[in-house]
Amino acid sequence: MAAGRLARALVGAATAAAATVAVRAVAARRAPGGAERWERVNHRGEPVSMLEGPAVAAGLTVGAVAALPGRLGTAAAVATTGGAAFGIVDDLAEDTSRRTKGLRGHLGALAHGELTTGGLKVLGIGATAFVAACARGPRGTEGPGVRGFDVLVDTALVAGTANLLNLLDLRPGRALKAAAGAAVLLAPLAPSTASAAGPVLGAAAAAASRDLAERDMLGDGGANALGALVGVQATALPRAVRVAALAGVVGLTVASERVSFSAVIDRTPALRTLDRLGRRG
Repeated sequence: MAAGRLARALVGAATAAAATVAVRAVAARRAPGGAERWERVNHRGEPVSMLEGPAVAAGLTVGAVAALPGRLGTAAAVATTGGAAFGIVDDLAEDTSRRTKGLRGHLGALAHGELTTGGLKVLGIGATAFVAACARGPRGTEGPGVRGFDVLVDTALVAGTANLLNLLDLRPGRALKAAAGAAVLLAPLAPSTASAAGPVLGAAAAAASRDLAERDMLGDGGANALGALVGVQATALPRAVRVAALAGVVGLTVASERVSFSAVIDRTPALRTLDRLGRRG
């Protein structure tokens, strides 16, 4: 990573970490609607707070603006804010008595004229991903046809990655680890957005202790925001690699409708070891 990008990444990491800690501290004292509204039951049947989500989303947004220059920073802010906002609506307003599962379930409901909070999230994140894809600007002097193709691929990549990270938020620390790992791996492959790794790592580090201790969880708001920023980072990949990455995101999303990611991770020794790193026994 070039010196300038490394400096921006470090600034973004520090800014994201500080904002995440500050917003979480304020939320602990003045949770919108009361702390109970943000409580859910985790995989152990124990209460856990989703206030981590807004805190991480805030950290990612301000960190991305600090780390990424010009239009890239704008695109990242739009994507993370959109992912957070529509994810939080789904977190807080979902009708749990008629829980619609998975992307296919929400799209099926939309096809029958029913707008679930999950369906609203799909539409909303798709729309903000499109705005972010337009905001990031052209990569060169390509014609309108190629530019239009890039916008479509970038939109799908940002929205799809936001959704995929949310699918991983089923065990403590899993989504944070996945986002951090993806951001680090993308940095040398997508130099122009490499500094976006800073905010991802900073926010993840600030949230990790409470998440791994099973006091907090990202919820849809935090996980969607994390995935959206990783998606924006991936938009700087070469065109063919972006298309391949999008195919991978779509493939994993489709597979999640039939296969349990948790079961696959538990059956794979290396993934199981990484997944349980830092977690309670």
